[in-house]
Amino acid sequence: MKKEWIEKGCIDEPVDESVDLKKEIRRLCKEKDAVIMAHYYTVDDVQEVSDFIGDSLALARKAADTKAKIIVMCGVHFMAETCKLLSPDKKVLCPDLTAGCSLADSCRAEDLREFKESHPGYKVVSYVNTTAAVKALTDVVVTSGNAKRVIDTFPADEKIIFGPDYNLGSYINAVTGRDMLLWHGGCHVHERFSVAEIVRLKEAHPEAVVLAHPECKGPVLAVADVVGSTAVLLEYAKSHPSHEYIVATEAGILYEMRRACPDTLFIPVPPEVTEGSAGCSCNECEYMKKNTLLKIYNTLRHEWPEVDVDAAIARDAVAPIERMLKLS
Repeated sequence: MKKEWIEKGCIDEPVDESVDLKKEIRRLCKEKDAVIMAHYYTVDDVQEVSDFIGDSLALARKAADTKAKIIVMCGVHFMAETCKLLSPDKKVLCPDLTAGCSLADSCRAEDLREFKESHPGYKVVSYVNTTAAVKALTDVVVTSGNAKRVIDTFPADEKIIFGPDYNLGSYINAVTGRDMLLWHGGCHVHERFSVAEIVRLKEAHPEAVVLAHPECKGPVLAVADVVGSTAVLLEYAKSHPSHEYIVATEAGILYEMRRACPDTLFIPVPPEVTEGSAGCSCNECEYMKKNTLLKIYNTLRHEWPEVDVDAAIARDAVAPIERMLKLS
């Protein structure tokens, strides 16, 4: 493996312009018995060439159900780890190892361990958007779609640490009446959505339905008509194609929304205006956008970068996922 590839965490080796990357990616998938999993937030081209599109845990579970020998996880690093947790006997590839996650990075395992020790008697509920090492310190994992259902299974007086997404935890506290102890982490994309821009868009499109992900801040959720996971928002739009929608989640989901409902208007909510951001009409995750056709092609050719998880961590990290699946 070339040193510069290892240092960059990806293979962006250029290819001849005559190469049809999509065609070659599909050929390599067939040749190597590989499947491509793409998160809703990746770029359009990546979603077009993938075998499955979805949220992180749904993709990991789908990968585990396939008979493929190789899983190419086009998302961010923790998603590739989750794929490996559920498919330990398969080779899991990540097109760019530097595709991190601000939310996962906001909760380090060593910090969570120290926090747990300072709060004895508390159960730890962790959002799936965490590293394997954090999952290993967790009692039960949740997704944005099933968090309320899982929390509702705990006794009313259960002491709970919920992390790392503060906004999601606040939302669950509000809809359940609980007082969970919240970790102060967040997604840098969902934190940026502008309430003022939603108000402006509603004035221009008074009949539009506002869709918002629960990782958004409280004021954004307060003006939303529908709050839910990416998959929930997509399903709502598919079930009500006659509406117009103002969408407050990462703009990559618009590809699948528009594909599923081609005659429906979907309007992305811009981020809050800051210095240098004026005129920006999108709110995107730069880490998700690191997945490109070129990197996927090279990843399949060289079967690298590969993601693995320490056996001891993997053993402890799978348990809270299995508990979640039983509870939800």
